[in-house]
Amino acid sequence: MELPRELPGLMTIVVSAILFFLCSRRQAAVANILCAIGILFIGLFSPSFSVMLIWLFIYSVGQHLFIPMNQSIGMELAVEGKVGKRLGQLSALANVATIIGSFAIFIGFRFFHLNFKISYVTAFLGFIAVSILIFMMKKNQPSPAKMKFQFRREYKLFYWLNVLYGTRKQIFLTFAPWVLVTVFQQKTEVLATLLTIGGVIGIFFRPMLGKAIDRLGERFILASEAVILIFVCLGYGFSRNIFPEETALFVVFVCYIIDQVIIAVTIARATYIQKIAVLPEDVSQTLTMGVSIDHIFSIFIAVFGGFIWIKWGYQYIFMVGAIIAAINFFSAMQIKTRGK
Repeated sequence: MELPRELPGLMTIVVSAILFFLCSRRQAAVANILCAIGILFIGLFSPSFSVMLIWLFIYSVGQHLFIPMNQSIGMELAVEGKVGKRLGQLSALANVATIIGSFAIFIGFRFFHLNFKISYVTAFLGFIAVSILIFMMKKNQPSPAKMKFQFRREYKLFYWLNVLYGTRKQIFLTFAPWVLVTVFQQKTEVLATLLTIGGVIGIFFRPMLGKAIDRLGERFILASEAVILIFVCLGYGFSRNIFPEETALFVVFVCYIIDQVIIAVTIARATYIQKIAVLPEDVSQTLTMGVSIDHIFSIFIAVFGGFIWIKWGYQYIFMVGAIIAAINFFSAMQIKTRGK
């Protein structure tokens, strides 16, 4: 299932190039319309698994197209020198929505017999509302078509950091919840509770993270994230081998929350490319390119990780994750920006 879900991420640069005549804000509106269509059809018109994968693909196209547009628009709305702060504020607001959604899932599934069909219809209405609100924003100038698909030597470290991020992200999105569900036998409401806790922490953490990026720089923040991830991966993979069952479950809960919170450090990659951009119009295009690059490796680690899980056990997936985090640390230490 990860292939049709992640393949649109690989295609993001292609979809963005097709929509070159639209500015970033109009592209963001179109992205949310695609999300709305996909999520509605998943909930209402999925008579089989194969048909559901078609709607999942459409939804994922919109979702991945919106990721770089979201960051690009956020930086356009920031005051010079406070880009990290603005992205942190927007990310914190997104966390408020995560809390509301997670709490609604917990209450709905636990006490009111909420089903997935109603959940997806609600999500459809949310995406439509987002699209309308973004469409109401003042248009900005679209990037010239010739800028699409352009690689620059100056951005090679940014591309490499996206390679590492793609593998790290997939381990969190796919295998971390799978450990909770299949190894520790946790239910839907438990995951919703963890998401809520992480969301509450994120409301305060993400604005602080944005300010820290502006003050301490991207190198310090990304390197610190890598160190934390080493211990998080080891906690996921080996807590059950070290601690009693209840203690191990608590350790994995903590790792899940920390992982959810620090994934916001992706802000630092966005501000990094904004600082080193040769041309202002490179920012949106390079962020989009970064999404496509990281998804090449997201797809690979999903398939490769599944093979490792079946062949040797889930522990070895997170051992690989710890190695990737160590590589990420040394890579982040190579970051240099103007004035730093």
